[in-house]
Amino acid sequence: MSRVRDSRGDLTVQQGGPESLDRLEPLWRALHAHHQSVQPGFAYHPDGRSWELRRSCYVRWLQAADSFVLVAERHGRAVGYAFVEIRPGPDDTWVTGPRVAELQTLSVAPAARGQGIGTLLLDAVDEELERLGVGDLFVAALAANTGARRLYERRGLRPVLTCYARFCDGRPEPRRVRPAVTGREPAPGQG
Repeated sequence: MSRVRDSRGDLTVQQGGPESLDRLEPLWRALHAHHQSVQPGFAYHPDGRSWELRRSCYVRWLQAADSFVLVAERHGRAVGYAFVEIRPGPDDTWVTGPRVAELQTLSVAPAARGQGIGTLLLDAVDEELERLGVGDLFVAALAANTGARRLYERRGLRPVLTCYARFCDGRPEPRRVRPAVTGREPAPGQG
């Protein structure tokens, strides 16, 4: 895909396939640990189980037309990756094209963060999306991951959704929390 030199040696970004997935495990685990550090207070899967679940998603997504993974390497070692799922459009809310991209993962090894690798990967994502004729891109970031949010906003992406969640921590019945009594109920469509 692309090859660039940086001041610390060769850095390449190349498209990978299913054969490259196992090389990504340490980078996923690092991202999983980062998520837990910036957004504590939730029950997270153990590292091995988290990778097993994420890897199965990658396999499924790579079977779809045009989904792709880009791997950044330095001296033959993976130091970051971006995984993009391409799915059919149009979106049911926003006007989009016939295919929509979602950046499912952007991970950079902890020792390589702050060196522009994430930006390089996102540049390569944009190049590949342009080649595929896909202009619409969704990216999710943890609410507390302000660094990631700043990176995406610098690239012209804007927040459009706030995602709320209730996790059952593996129990069959969700914990129900009664809303605080405020004296009035929200109007339909406003809650």
